[in-house]
Amino acid sequence: MAQMRNGAVLRAAKRRYWREADARVMVEAWRRSGASLSTFARRYGVHGTRIARWASRLASPRSAVRFHPVRVVAAAGRVRPGGDAIEVVLTDGRLVRVPPGFAPEDLHQVLRVLDEGAATC
Repeated sequence: MAQMRNGAVLRAAKRRYWREADARVMVEAWRRSGASLSTFARRYGVHGTRIARWASRLASPRSAVRFHPVRVVAAAGRVRPGGDAIEVVLTDGRLVRVPPGFAPEDLHQVLRVLDEGAATC
């Protein structure tokens, strides 16, 4: 079992870019080793800051986007002149302009993609 773990650590250490799974292998191996970060990093030929950055990222919980139920109703006599777009300002300051006649499913998908992009940054 230890040989399989060590093989996974060696493979992850050689990769130029780490996916989350690779980073988890490295961070867990470092913590299990009991060695200092610099000693562990030197042993596997990786930068200690890389492991530390991933350890920090993996320790912080991802914040999920929460959608609140919305019911769209036609308001009598309150039609926007000229059909202006609706603007939605997200908590991080990004702005989404929604044209008149949009499909709610499309807006939901756009917001999901924006959230996934923010999570990878």
